[in-house]
Amino acid sequence: MGSETQRSRLVGVIDEGTSIARFAVFRVPDFTELCSHELSITQIVPHEGWAEQNPVEILEAVRLCAFEACQKLKQLGYQISDIASIGITNQRETTVVWDKNTGEPLYNAIVWDDIRTNSTVDKVLARLPEQNHNHFRSISGLPVSPYFSALKLNWLKENVLTVRRACREKRCYAGTIDTWLLWNLTGGKDGGVFATDVTNASRTFLMNIETLHWDPLLIKTFSLHVDMLPEIRSSSEIYGKMKDGGVLDGIPISAILGNQQASLIGQRCIREGQAKNTYRKGCFLLYNTGTRCVHSTHGLVTTIAYKMGPNKPAVYALEGSVAVAGFAMKWLRDNLNLLKDIPVDSEQIAGSVSSTGDVYFVPAFTGLYAPYWRKDARGIICGLTSFTTKHHIIRAALEAVCFQTRDIIEAMKKDCGINLTKLHADGIMTNNTLLMQLQADLSGIPVLKTEVVDPTALGTAMAAAQANGIDLYNMEPENRDNQLQITHETFLPTTTEEERNARYTKWKMAVQRSLGWSVTKKSEAMTDERYALLASIPASLFLLTSFMMLVFSQSRPS
Repeated sequence: MGSETQRSRLVGVIDEGTSIARFAVFRVPDFTELCSHELSITQIVPHEGWAEQNPVEILEAVRLCAFEACQKLKQLGYQISDIASIGITNQRETTVVWDKNTGEPLYNAIVWDDIRTNSTVDKVLARLPEQNHNHFRSISGLPVSPYFSALKLNWLKENVLTVRRACREKRCYAGTIDTWLLWNLTGGKDGGVFATDVTNASRTFLMNIETLHWDPLLIKTFSLHVDMLPEIRSSSEIYGKMKDGGVLDGIPISAILGNQQASLIGQRCIREGQAKNTYRKGCFLLYNTGTRCVHSTHGLVTTIAYKMGPNKPAVYALEGSVAVAGFAMKWLRDNLNLLKDIPVDSEQIAGSVSSTGDVYFVPAFTGLYAPYWRKDARGIICGLTSFTTKHHIIRAALEAVCFQTRDIIEAMKKDCGINLTKLHADGIMTNNTLLMQLQADLSGIPVLKTEVVDPTALGTAMAAAQANGIDLYNMEPENRDNQLQITHETFLPTTTEEERNARYTKWKMAVQRSLGWSVTKKSEAMTDERYALLASIPASLFLLTSFMMLVFSQSRPS
């Protein structure tokens, strides 16, 4: 296997996504992925619009993936001790609360796309001037939306008795998935490291985007307490060593990155003005703005791209998030039975027609994210005629991904005053060549599909390898060209500006028709509280009140 110096240059990555937990091992400095193991995570849907996961299942899946990957590593002739460090990348905004004394979760993890906090949003907006959902943008970089963690924490505290009691007794810990994993893997209740990084903290709606500290006003707004929140640290430093009785004990954890920020690094978009889009269940387009904190006035969010060490400056990004991209294909398969094999059928069936036949599909199943931020939007298919077939609808679903991406590109152009010259693309949906060509045609810019299988894990490995104390790699922009080469498949626009603008105008008409459909429902918790209140009223008073209401209703003029 070569010299001892060569043998020791391995980095492990914990990649905990929305659907899958994975552990991969990379060789430095070429970042070849040597082996990996992954497991699916159970999706829990207790009510329409709710999305939960079991935090213990996530943790155990990560541990098992690490064990299995290490067995594969040994079969390749390496030793587990050859792993110099470990990085963590995770689904963002997904929120966990647990008892710091016992380590037990106090509730299931609430997943990023859960919309149960619509009523919480309404309560917060009711207290703000003109009910302005951009009121806190200058502090947090974010609009008030069910998307972000603070809303989920507020809901948990108000609606789950065990959480409320734990908060009152100062034994509630709260965090995103990275914090839950870090704390448990470094000892848990026996001295586990309670921390997060700036990329994940910037998605909570609780961090000041300029100071990179928890903001007192935001914490107060959501009725939380700073003691329940982890320490905010950089994205690349040694946080602690593995200490959970597993195969990786003693190996330092030296990187934490939200998955989309990790993908930005993995795509090598580390210069100001570069952008990438990840096409998965949702779409996430990040535009590197360098050390400038650009506050969007056109519906995007300001986020931290990365901070490569405690003494390094934070690098910012503008982000546009699309809630429904690949999920629309799953919906067409599972709910409408319009296709069977998503990767094959979505391309072949949609490619069998030359256009959508003027059909537009706005998949706003849980509202619209950037740049609209309309939680009252719902999905529509419009432009149907008697000649419309499933081929047109499936193609319209692919185009919806591209149009939503163009929405974000247009907003970025307005915020930064710069035309994007190319778009880096990754994610499982990029295997659909028709989608990539449609994206180039409908946005009018070249699309560069990366040949890297998983840029999220790659970006995390790069951050872990360059941490101070590990020092296996240098990812500064000036060193990028002579270290890691990434190849792309390029898709060039084939339409005229007039053609794509005409299509985009109709897309905007369709979006307008999707707005205003959702009516806020009373949550079950509110309903339960109402019944509890009625039950506490003496029977005589309840009967008197009911009689007076009946008399009043009959005495009103018709």
